[in-house]
Amino acid sequence: MEPGNIFESIPGKLDKEVFEQIIQSEYVTIERILSRGHSSPESGWHDQEHNEWVIVLKGEAIIYFKNGKEINLKEGSHINIPAHKRHKVTWTNPNTETIWLAVHYY
Repeated sequence: MEPGNIFESIPGKLDKEVFEQIIQSEYVTIERILSRGHSSPESGWHDQEHNEWVIVLKGEAIIYFKNGKEINLKEGSHINIPAHKRHKVTWTNPNTETIWLAVHYY
């Protein structure tokens, strides 16, 4: 067992979002997501089979839900997204990395 640091090993250039699995079990997956100016593709919605709890540890992002609700997440903001709640990320801060911690659970 070696300790990790959620704020280390961040690439200087983020050409695309980075998804790093930290823990996975049958019922839970925890991942770190790194974004800088990234958003979801315009053509698609996230429609996940599982629930997802996310927290923004650094940076800022906007999540848009298919029902028209928009949520601005800043450092420390978190949200629980139920399974099949269609959503997309419409904006992340282009000037600094946004570090997310996502917990996917059934």
